[in-house]
Amino acid sequence: MINVILIGFMGCGKSTFGKWLADRQQMDFLDTDEFIEKMEGIRISEIFARKGEAYFRDLETKTLHMLLGDGDEKEARIQKSTVISVGGGLPVREENQRLLKRLGRVVFLDTSVDELVRRLKGDETRPLLQGTDLRKKIESLMDERLDIYEDTADIIVGTDGKTLFEVYEELMREWGY
Repeated sequence: MINVILIGFMGCGKSTFGKWLADRQQMDFLDTDEFIEKMEGIRISEIFARKGEAYFRDLETKTLHMLLGDGDEKEARIQKSTVISVGGGLPVREENQRLLKRLGRVVFLDTSVDELVRRLKGDETRPLLQGTDLRKKIESLMDERLDIYEDTADIIVGTDGKTLFEVYEELMREWGY
């Protein structure tokens, strides 16, 4: 099986479903945010606070190059089929969209704003969602990202009201299995 790359908005279930899928398919699992945190030695929220969003976005691009084994970044190259969960903003850069396509099959986990608000309410760990009106922030970011997610994806799977197994069944149907 090839690499499966999960994209979508924060809280759509990329990490939860990704770990479940990797276990079910006996594949490795990699979360790019966790990878970046290990590489930098600090949490994502601290990277944003200390060095800014642009620096973090550069780290995301560097991570994709490392996973592909491009240039001098061969040490982290993925050696076998892996489920990869990427940060919600990673696909926004055009370069990253091309790199994701090279890395494997891209699956967009599509989740409604209502469901995202429910899942993310009270979450203090996401720098781009800090402030007073969670719904407005989600809607604004989704307006910027939805077309990008859809255009980047090879497969789109809705997650609202579905169990992990139901999301898996839909993915397999879309994949042709």
